Amino acid sequence: MVEREISADLLLQVIETGQIRHSDIDRLWVWLRVPQRNDNLLCAVLVMEDAVIVKTVMYHWELMP
Repeated sequence: MVEREISADLLLQVIETGQIRHSDIDRLWVWLRVPQRNDNLLCAVLVMEDAVIVKTVMYHWELMP
């Protein structure tokens, strides 16, 4: 995250305010447009278990149908 300049605060903003698409009951994508970034569509891949687990964070992400 440091290399891509994605702070913990920005990741939390994506998770708390982003749009959601579920893969199944436990796995989902959460994404947020961040206009001040060149790679403005950030996506966090999450697993919902006893805790929220961030599996990866993607940039230049594209929403597919």
